[in-house]
Amino acid sequence: RFVLAVGSAVFDAMFNGGMATTSTEIELPDVEPAAFLALLKFLYSDEVLIGPETVMTTLYTAKKYAVPALEAHCVEFLKKNLRADNAFMLLTQARLFDEPQLASLCLENIDKNTSDAINAEGFTDIDLDTLVAVLERDTLGIREVRLFNAVVRWSEAECQRQQLQVIPENKRKVLGKALSLIRFPLMTIEEFAAGPAQSGILTDREVVSLFLHFTVNPKPRVEFIDRPRCCLRGKECSISRFQQVESRWGYSGTSDRIRFSVNKRIFVVGFGLYGSIHGPTDYQVNIQIIHTDSNTVLGQNDTGFSCDGSSNTFRVMFKEPVEILPNVNYTACATLKGPDSHYGTKGLRKVIHESPTTGAKTCFTFCYAAGNNNGTSVEDGQIPEIIFYT
Repeated sequence: RFVLAVGSAVFDAMFNGGMATTSTEIELPDVEPAAFLALLKFLYSDEVLIGPETVMTTLYTAKKYAVPALEAHCVEFLKKNLRADNAFMLLTQARLFDEPQLASLCLENIDKNTSDAINAEGFTDIDLDTLVAVLERDTLGIREVRLFNAVVRWSEAECQRQQLQVIPENKRKVLGKALSLIRFPLMTIEEFAAGPAQSGILTDREVVSLFLHFTVNPKPRVEFIDRPRCCLRGKECSISRFQQVESRWGYSGTSDRIRFSVNKRIFVVGFGLYGSIHGPTDYQVNIQIIHTDSNTVLGQNDTGFSCDGSSNTFRVMFKEPVEILPNVNYTACATLKGPDSHYGTKGLRKVIHESPTTGAKTCFTFCYAAGNNNGTSVEDGQIPEIIFYT
């Protein structure tokens, strides 16, 4: 009794508090024998006796009897053994045992190894709240259509757990709010048509509104998130290459283009573009990043944007981040359909972005993109901003 009371506040209360027990035999009905043995060994001799099979029950026991040092050993053991194939199982346990630090590490592992993690057996065993917590993340590194396929697999397993027939209506029912967190607008029209549109999980109205979103401009609003999932950590950055804004830049169907290179590896997620000089308007736009030497299109998006008539820039994003390697030439292109817009002047050949937290410098160098160009140059034109992650 003395050893247990010294090592655990719960046992101290049990043996010495106002409601202390006088019984010579104490039952512990919800504790595994192996886990309790590990607790006793730790309290008597500081010996840590945990393995893959007993770590979760030992963590539970350490928490129940308020032995924080053993709890810390269990969490440390789990951190060391965290892998993509057990990240979801550990995440569920971390949330159950209220271990935010471990949960955060599991989520980071899932971000980096999303594909391996969702293909592991443990993925279909997670609870709905854990699924929602993962789908809400902007940092998953996976194509949205593959994420959708994994979520369908989870819904089938959940139907069986709830003893429901595995049919589209029930899959939708068990998914609940998780369905609204799938970012269908990030898929290509082909991916959407071949998979989600035929799955029966979406309503006819949702399918029609998404097809309209893929095919017409300006794009109608859809109920699903269209923000890219950047498989990138850190903060979004942007650079502006002009020092002044003027009015009247026309569009005739040719692209505005500017060549650029960067001194370090970055991921471009979109451009800031100028809008109309005639008040609120919608534009159709195709944006691209091209590898200049091979003329390969590395990323593009056919989309639209609305502007308010001000000289501000308006964000147009790629569906997925585009990797930009150091000291390689790339061409940024934007083909706009719409009325005359504002444009930038007093352009800079070199623009340096300094991270406010680390002080790391990202240096962009711009030069004229020859060929079929609507007039944009280093000195003036369109594509004033590049939005990126380092």
